[in-house]
Amino acid sequence: MIELKHLKTLHALSQHGSLAAAATYLHQTQSALSHQFSDLEHRLGFKLFVRKSQPLRFTPQGEVLLQLAQQILPMVKDAIRVCNEPGVSTLRIAIECHSCIQWLTPALQQFRQTWPQVSVDFKSGVTFDPQPELLSRELDIVLTSDILADKEIHYTPLFDYEVKLIVANDHPLARKPIIAPHDLADETLLIYPVQRHRFDVWRHFLQPAGVSPSVKTVDNTLILIQMVAAKMGIAALPHWAVDSFEKQGLISIKTLGNGLWSRLYAACREGEQRQPAIEAFTKTATSHAVDNLSYVKPVKVSSAYVPTEKQQLGSLQW
Repeated sequence: MIELKHLKTLHALSQHGSLAAAATYLHQTQSALSHQFSDLEHRLGFKLFVRKSQPLRFTPQGEVLLQLAQQILPMVKDAIRVCNEPGVSTLRIAIECHSCIQWLTPALQQFRQTWPQVSVDFKSGVTFDPQPELLSRELDIVLTSDILADKEIHYTPLFDYEVKLIVANDHPLARKPIIAPHDLADETLLIYPVQRHRFDVWRHFLQPAGVSPSVKTVDNTLILIQMVAAKMGIAALPHWAVDSFEKQGLISIKTLGNGLWSRLYAACREGEQRQPAIEAFTKTATSHAVDNLSYVKPVKVSSAYVPTEKQQLGSLQW
């Protein structure tokens, strides 16, 4: 029957001494505040203060409820403050790609400047599947483009990026303006040691065309780039991850079809996406990537984000 807004109103009335002053403080009209009191008094069955008293005087029942407000409101304020604090002392982050490191490290430094009380621990690798570790609470955030249809995991979009084919500068494909799936039929595709169906280039470019090139796994991005430059294979990687290598003259970058786009997410346990430290890290990572990475696009989605059927099937572009 007694709501928090009633306690706030009683406290404001006590502090400001009149309905008019309390209404101004609470950004309400005097009429609305008077109606609120009248409705509450009717439901309680007693008066809370003496109308037109100067200075304003509470009834004995009003004094009791005012004391309640003075006890409860500071407790509520403290509880909200605690809720807005990190809630964790360590944020455990996993990434599914080595190429994330080049932008994630400065993003982590920026996060730690504003959240020095939260230590960050992260691990990288493509030979493990971190999302089950997320559910077992061994991790707090996983940076991934691989969407699992699991209601216990929440995916916050970070940014969109285009996947590009990289080839040696003197490779025959370097002279083609646009790459078709059949152009890769006789090539060796260098990929990280992950099931090939998790790669968008395989699932959404090669497989629909019935093209199945030979595959060789490489677990290090720098080695992969060097192998491509040495004409030991080709690879498909995010444009932002290979742009610097092209500028150094090590490789050539080509467009796959009409453009093959993917999306990076920060995955966490459902219900924890608004946890202050996790939300702050996600916003920091997003803003840093969009501001500093070439060839990425900010994600335009509603707050109630729901992955598409294609995204729910899972993809990996590292």
